[in-house]
Amino acid sequence: MSLDTVVEDIRDEARARAEAIREEARSEADEVVAEAEADAEAIREERLADAEATIDQEREQRVSSAKLEAKQERLEARQAVLSEVRDAVEAELADLDADTREELTRELLDAAAVEFDEDDDVTVYGRADDEGLLTDLADEHGFEYGGEYACLGGVVVESEGSRVRVNNTFDSVLENVWEDELREVSDRLFAQ
Repeated sequence: MSLDTVVEDIRDEARARAEAIREEARSEADEVVAEAEADAEAIREERLADAEATIDQEREQRVSSAKLEAKQERLEARQAVLSEVRDAVEAELADLDADTREELTRELLDAAAVEFDEDDDVTVYGRADDEGLLTDLADEHGFEYGGEYACLGGVVVESEGSRVRVNNTFDSVLENVWEDELREVSDRLFAQ
Protein backbone atom coordinates (compact mmCIF):
# COMPACT_ATOMS: atom_id res chain seq x y z
CA MET A 1 0.00 0.00 0.00
CA SER A 2 1.39 3.24 -0.93
CA LEU A 3 1.52 6.31 1.16
CA ASP A 4 -0.78 8.07 -1.24
CA THR A 5 -3.35 5.36 -0.86
CA VAL A 6 -3.11 5.55 2.93
CA VAL A 7 -3.42 9.32 2.82
CA GLU A 8 -6.33 8.99 0.45
CA ASP A 9 -7.99 6.40 2.71
CA ILE A 10 -7.49 8.69 5.70
CA ARG A 11 -8.93 11.56 3.75
CA ASP A 12 -11.91 9.47 2.64
CA GLU A 13 -12.40 8.33 6.17
CA ALA A 14 -12.12 11.93 7.44
CA ARG A 15 -14.54 13.09 4.76
CA ALA A 16 -16.98 10.32 5.64
CA ARG A 17 -16.60 11.12 9.31
CA ALA A 18 -17.03 14.87 8.64
CA GLU A 19 -20.08 14.10 6.52
CA ALA A 20 -21.50 11.91 9.32
CA ILE A 21 -20.81 14.70 11.85
CA ARG A 22 -22.47 17.25 9.52
CA GLU A 23 -25.40 14.90 9.01
CA GLU A 24 -25.68 14.36 12.76
CA ALA A 25 -25.43 18.13 13.34
CA ARG A 26 -28.08 18.77 10.68
CA SER A 27 -30.30 16.14 12.27
CA GLU A 28 -29.76 17.65 15.74
CA ALA A 29 -30.32 21.14 14.34
CA ASP A 30 -33.52 19.95 12.65
CA GLU A 31 -34.65 18.39 15.94
CA VAL A 32 -33.81 21.60 17.85
CA VAL A 33 -35.64 23.71 15.23
CA ALA A 34 -38.62 21.33 15.22
CA GLU A 35 -38.68 21.34 19.03
CA ALA A 36 -38.39 25.14 19.08
CA GLU A 37 -41.16 25.45 16.49
CA ALA A 38 -43.34 23.06 18.50
CA ASP A 39 -42.64 25.05 21.69
CA ALA A 40 -43.36 28.29 19.85
CA GLU A 41 -46.62 26.83 18.48
CA ALA A 42 -47.63 25.62 21.95
CA ILE A 43 -46.85 29.05 23.43
CA ARG A 44 -48.74 30.76 20.61
CA GLU A 45 -51.76 28.47 21.12
CA GLU A 46 -51.63 28.99 24.88
CA ARG A 47 -51.47 32.77 24.49
CA LEU A 48 -54.22 32.67 21.89
CA ALA A 49 -56.39 30.61 24.26
CA ASP A 50 -55.60 33.03 27.11
CA ALA A 51 -56.47 35.99 24.89
CA GLU A 52 -59.73 34.36 23.81
CA ALA A 53 -60.58 33.56 27.43
CA THR A 54 -59.85 37.16 28.42
CA ILE A 55 -61.98 38.43 25.52
CA ASP A 56 -64.82 36.08 26.49
CA GLN A 57 -64.59 37.16 30.12
CA GLU A 58 -64.57 40.86 29.21
CA ARG A 59 -67.48 40.30 26.80
CA GLU A 60 -69.46 38.51 29.53
CA GLN A 61 -68.69 41.29 32.01
CA ARG A 62 -69.77 43.97 29.54
CA VAL A 63 -72.94 42.09 28.62
CA SER A 64 -73.71 41.52 32.29
CA SER A 65 -73.02 45.17 33.06
CA ALA A 66 -75.18 46.31 30.15
CA LYS A 67 -78.02 44.02 31.28
CA LEU A 68 -77.76 45.33 34.83
CA GLU A 69 -77.73 48.92 33.58
CA ALA A 70 -80.75 48.27 31.35
CA LYS A 71 -82.57 46.61 34.25
CA GLN A 72 -81.77 49.60 36.48
CA GLU A 73 -83.03 52.01 33.80
CA ARG A 74 -86.26 49.99 33.42
CA LEU A 75 -86.72 50.00 37.18
CA GLU A 76 -86.15 53.76 37.36
CA ALA A 77 -88.59 54.29 34.47
CA ARG A 78 -91.19 52.11 36.22
CA GLN A 79 -90.69 54.01 39.45
CA ALA A 80 -91.11 57.30 37.61
CA VAL A 81 -94.33 56.09 35.98
CA LEU A 82 -95.67 54.79 39.30
CA SER A 83 -94.80 58.12 40.90
CA GLU A 84 -96.67 59.93 38.12
CA VAL A 85 -99.68 57.66 38.65
CA ARG A 86 -99.60 58.33 42.39
CA ASP A 87 -99.32 62.09 41.77
CA ALA A 88 -102.27 61.88 39.38
CA VAL A 89 -104.34 60.01 41.98
CA GLU A 90 -103.45 62.60 44.63
CA ALA A 91 -104.43 65.41 42.22
CA GLU A 92 -107.77 63.69 41.56
CA LEU A 93 -108.39 63.37 45.29
CA ALA A 94 -107.54 67.01 45.89
CA ASP A 95 -109.93 68.08 43.10
CA LEU A 96 -112.95 65.92 43.97
CA ASP A 97 -116.31 67.52 43.30
CA ALA A 98 -118.16 68.80 46.39
CA ASP A 99 -120.73 65.97 46.54
CA THR A 100 -118.15 63.20 46.26
CA ARG A 101 -115.88 64.94 48.78
CA GLU A 102 -118.78 65.26 51.25
CA GLU A 103 -119.80 61.62 50.79
CA LEU A 104 -116.27 60.29 51.31
CA THR A 105 -115.54 62.62 54.23
CA ARG A 106 -118.81 61.61 55.91
CA GLU A 107 -117.93 57.91 55.53
CA LEU A 108 -114.44 58.46 56.94
CA LEU A 109 -115.80 60.44 59.91
CA ASP A 110 -118.49 57.81 60.57
CA ALA A 111 -115.82 55.09 60.55
CA ALA A 112 -113.65 57.10 62.98
CA ALA A 113 -116.56 57.97 65.31
CA VAL A 114 -117.07 54.34 66.39
CA GLU A 115 -113.65 54.47 68.09
CA PHE A 116 -114.83 57.00 70.69
CA ASP A 117 -117.16 56.82 73.71
CA GLU A 118 -120.25 59.06 73.79
CA ASP A 119 -118.92 61.18 76.64
CA ASP A 120 -115.51 61.84 75.00
CA ASP A 121 -114.66 65.37 73.91
CA VAL A 122 -113.80 64.66 70.29
CA THR A 123 -112.08 67.06 67.92
CA VAL A 124 -112.07 66.80 64.14
CA TYR A 125 -109.27 68.15 61.94
CA GLY A 126 -109.00 68.26 58.19
CA ARG A 127 -108.06 70.12 55.05
CA ALA A 128 -108.37 73.92 55.37
CA ASP A 129 -110.55 74.13 52.25
CA ASP A 130 -113.02 71.69 53.87
CA GLU A 131 -113.59 73.77 57.03
CA GLY A 132 -117.30 74.39 56.36
CA LEU A 133 -117.97 70.74 55.52
CA LEU A 134 -115.99 69.50 58.52
CA THR A 135 -117.74 71.91 60.89
CA ASP A 136 -121.16 70.66 59.73
CA LEU A 137 -120.17 66.98 59.91
CA ALA A 138 -118.53 67.42 63.33
CA ASP A 139 -121.72 69.09 64.64
CA GLU A 140 -123.81 66.16 63.37
CA HIS A 141 -121.74 63.82 65.59
CA GLY A 142 -121.53 66.20 68.54
CA PHE A 143 -117.83 66.74 67.86
CA GLU A 144 -115.90 69.97 67.59
CA TYR A 145 -113.99 71.23 64.54
CA GLY A 146 -110.37 71.74 65.65
CA GLY A 147 -108.76 73.31 62.63
CA GLU A 148 -106.48 72.54 59.76
CA TYR A 149 -104.58 69.32 59.14
CA ALA A 150 -102.32 69.16 56.07
CA CYS A 151 -103.91 66.49 53.89
CA LEU A 152 -105.76 65.92 50.62
CA GLY A 153 -109.06 65.53 52.46
CA GLY A 154 -110.78 63.30 54.98
CA VAL A 155 -110.46 63.63 58.72
CA VAL A 156 -108.19 63.22 61.70
CA VAL A 157 -110.28 62.63 64.80
CA GLU A 158 -108.92 62.65 68.34
CA SER A 159 -109.90 62.80 71.96
CA GLU A 160 -107.60 63.98 74.71
CA GLY A 161 -109.60 62.11 77.36
CA SER A 162 -109.39 58.69 75.74
CA ARG A 163 -106.02 59.36 74.11
CA VAL A 164 -107.33 57.98 70.83
CA ARG A 165 -106.41 59.42 67.46
CA VAL A 166 -107.82 58.13 64.18
CA ASN A 167 -106.23 59.22 60.91
CA ASN A 168 -108.85 58.71 58.21
CA THR A 169 -107.44 61.16 55.71
CA PHE A 170 -107.50 60.53 51.98
CA ASP A 171 -103.71 60.42 52.25
CA SER A 172 -103.70 57.58 54.79
CA VAL A 173 -106.33 55.62 52.86
CA LEU A 174 -104.37 56.12 49.64
CA GLU A 175 -101.15 55.02 51.38
CA ASN A 176 -102.79 51.80 52.60
CA VAL A 177 -104.37 51.04 49.24
CA TRP A 178 -101.14 51.91 47.43
CA GLU A 179 -99.10 49.54 49.58
CA ASP A 180 -101.68 46.75 49.24
CA GLU A 181 -102.20 47.15 45.49
CA LEU A 182 -98.82 48.35 44.25
CA ARG A 183 -97.93 44.95 42.77
CA GLU A 184 -101.22 44.77 40.86
CA VAL A 185 -100.95 48.38 39.68
CA SER A 186 -97.41 47.71 38.49
CA ASP A 187 -98.43 44.48 36.77
CA ARG A 188 -101.25 46.23 34.95
CA LEU A 189 -99.11 49.16 33.87
CA PHE A 190 -96.19 47.05 32.75
CA ALA A 191 -97.85 43.86 31.52
CA GLN A 192 -95.75 42.25 28.81
